[in-house]
Amino acid sequence: MKNTVIRALSAFLLYVPLYTFSSSNARADDWGCQVLLCLSNPGGATQYAECRPPIERLWSHLAKGRSFPICSGVGFTATKPRYEPYYCDAGFRLVTRSGDRRNEVACVSTEPKVVSSAVCSYRDDGGATGSWHFEDGKRVCKALVTQRPHVREQPRYVDVTIDGAGRQRVWF
Repeated sequence: MKNTVIRALSAFLLYVPLYTFSSSNARADDWGCQVLLCLSNPGGATQYAECRPPIERLWSHLAKGRSFPICSGVGFTATKPRYEPYYCDAGFRLVTRSGDRRNEVACVSTEPKVVSSAVCSYRDDGGATGSWHFEDGKRVCKALVTQRPHVREQPRYVDVTIDGAGRQRVWF
């Protein structure tokens, strides 16, 4: 009788922590599903107030170097967090050049733009940075234009692909 009670009590004490542990995983799984649901919204992940807490928690979670949350039963993939602090305006591309002391980042126009005629005049080394073109019967100087890049408020991101919903970049 005594052995039966001890076995029953032992089994109870063994399975209660396992049950508690497995139910906490289910709550984490719910958060991952909330995140995916919010990310699949075409209007943006934080368009609705209900999505702001799980998405803000996601940003904090990823910023600490943790992995993307799990949502069982949904097909999705997520990249590791990446870092891209700069961006350019439309019509420009981001370039990195080696400078005297460090790498320099700049935005360069994707097509030549009209600039001052001084840019098309020859330099002492025999070259010119611009070239002459005819537009509307007038001769204009065109060259690739460089400008400073913009700095992102949230420079880290992950790319998430959700089956049936497409791909989305999440900045945090």
